[in-house]
Amino acid sequence: MSGPFKWRSAPLRGAPDRHIGDTPRRRSDRRSLPMVMEMSSVEVNGIGLAYAVAGDTELPPAVLLHALGEDSNTWTTVIEALTPRYRVYAIDLRGHGGSSHPGDYSLELMRSDVLGFLHTHNLKGVTLIGHSLGAAVAYLVAEAEPGLVRQLVLEESRPPLPATPPRVVPSKPSEPLPFDWRVLGAIAHQRNHPDPAWWEDLNLISARTLVVAGGTGSHLPQDQIEALAGRIPDATLVTIHAGHNVHSSRPDAFLVALLPFLAGQVPGPSAS
Repeated sequence: MSGPFKWRSAPLRGAPDRHIGDTPRRRSDRRSLPMVMEMSSVEVNGIGLAYAVAGDTELPPAVLLHALGEDSNTWTTVIEALTPRYRVYAIDLRGHGGSSHPGDYSLELMRSDVLGFLHTHNLKGVTLIGHSLGAAVAYLVAEAEPGLVRQLVLEESRPPLPATPPRVVPSKPSEPLPFDWRVLGAIAHQRNHPDPAWWEDLNLISARTLVVAGGTGSHLPQDQIEALAGRIPDATLVTIHAGHNVHSSRPDAFLVALLPFLAGQVPGPSAS
């Protein structure tokens, strides 16, 4: 596998780019990294979870969760910025990338997978960063076991409120995909009919939280993202006018908000 990383182990599965609903496309905004990125996998809940890992083993852990239809490759630029201070794990959620495609999908199962990953690796005081679908999984993890998550970053996260208009699953494309198409239907159903407890339990999150909104270029209702931030006790909302895929469309602006937050600062409310 070619690219900026010096890979160890087998590469993840790949396929031509697609953009489905709020699924980011794969992009070529890769930078050369002065470190080795290792690929590995672990069995959790009876399935294999593939993940990329980089950074010194003595550093505090950061765990990255991608959006629907993506995989750990979406985080390249962010990983580069985090590895001087963090041991970074970028997980392929079930049904995506190199992880198992078991056919059984839900936000609860993905939450359980991530919790299992954290426990298997004995990760505590985690910085948990998620985008879109990954952000939903991240806040469910932080609700379920608040003590595990020290800092939480939610990029363009749809809150657990019924989707308006309801999500509709398009026809499956004929070409190969880098994820299991069945994930789309399962997650669409839950976005149309979320568990009310997910919204109620947002106030259980104890982590310092950064909520990143993409502004008017995003297809997500920005007032709902603001409401999500308002529900989490120690949350700061930042708007970066980049659309839904903030960390890949405007990586520099994303890092300008992210890195000071992780260092304990409170970022300003918006970036141009």
